[in-house]
Amino acid sequence: MNLFYSPGACALASQIALREAGMNFEMVKVDLKNKEYAGGDYKKVNPKGYIPALQLPNGHLMTEGAVILQWIADQAPEKNLLPKFGTMERYKAMEWLNFIATEVHKGIGSLFNSAHMNDETKAAIQAKIQLRLGVLDDHLKNNAYILGDNFSVVDAYAYNVLRWTNLVHVDTTNHKGIQGLMAKMAERASVKDAVAAEGIRL
Repeated sequence: MNLFYSPGACALASQIALREAGMNFEMVKVDLKNKEYAGGDYKKVNPKGYIPALQLPNGHLMTEGAVILQWIADQAPEKNLLPKFGTMERYKAMEWLNFIATEVHKGIGSLFNSAHMNDETKAAIQAKIQLRLGVLDDHLKNNAYILGDNFSVVDAYAYNVLRWTNLVHVDTTNHKGIQGLMAKMAERASVKDAVAAEGIRL
């Protein structure tokens, strides 16, 4: 399998999940600005032009991080990276994946292009992000991980996008639950190995 990634971007969660599942894969670095990789035009691989993208041995290409994470978890059910498909617990996990993808990821990610925003727009986005982080933080005050007592790929996705808060100046000092999750994640071998492989910091 080939995992197309860009250092520190949103393929980090997929890489963590692959490591947790014990699956073999190769990392293929993508220049997102120019849509290029060592093999040439990245858009010929993934017409969407963004990452993550996971190319299976049979050539099938999977995109969309929240879906890739579920596929990985389902390949290694013994690792308990997600609840069993069809259970109410699985749907709860899918709720969280969707929340992180549409609310947290998109919210924080939008601030990477804040140079083109006026102060009022930036403030509005920051306020919305704080509301979303507040929901996650309140949940984590009573749960060791997002799905309860045990790690799941949902935590990998959350870790991935919450890392960006320092880069785009989103204040998390009052979110003790989130800080606790980030500290636990930073101690996992899969996270340490994934971060090292991308050449970024924990």
